[in-house]
Amino acid sequence: MASILPADPTLDEIRAALAPLIAEGAAFDGFGDAALVDAATRLGIDADVARLAFPGGGRDMVDAWFADIDAAMAGRRPAEKLATLKIRGRITTLVETRLDLLARHRESLRRALALLALPTNLPFAARLGWRSADCMWRLAGDTATDYNHYSKRTILGTVYGSTVAVFLDDESEDFADTRAFLARRIDAVMRFEGWKHRRAARRTERPSLARFVGRLRYPGR
Repeated sequence: MASILPADPTLDEIRAALAPLIAEGAAFDGFGDAALVDAATRLGIDADVARLAFPGGGRDMVDAWFADIDAAMAGRRPAEKLATLKIRGRITTLVETRLDLLARHRESLRRALALLALPTNLPFAARLGWRSADCMWRLAGDTATDYNHYSKRTILGTVYGSTVAVFLDDESEDFADTRAFLARRIDAVMRFEGWKHRRAARRTERPSLARFVGRLRYPGR
């Protein structure tokens, strides 16, 4: 395979170029040295240099692959194209696009998730999940800076994680079962968000006993 790297690549450029190739080999070898060496050979990169691009080993390989998926998702569904959809449609489209990108690599994804599920990797896995959820919300046009910024990403991360669990074993045509599951999960979230807004509105409109008593004591305020 001809190199797609510049003449004097940085380690970041090497890492980005190797990530999707490592993921291909990971279906058979896992995210380890064998997949790394194979990918480096295909790109004509010295194996020792390739190892320098992934000092954290398998975790860094998964990290780079997921970042590549995030970038590919953003390339397919840029914010300006999503802007014509309602928020539910934007999030659904982004999750489905991400799954489409992963469809040929389900075994690699299974290997990646198994690695991230190790107790020592759980905080790292949480950061990767947050990053992907944040990427999707930003593409969807979210600009929240209050607690909603965090709650939206936490909820989407949970929805995406449970959808991936279905996706990994889905043998239905065009992953119809996964898409239906995702639609149900998002529907449940939208109902919950609607309930929150109605509850907040009721609280705002509810008469305040303290204000009423204050007006009795201090008329004209």
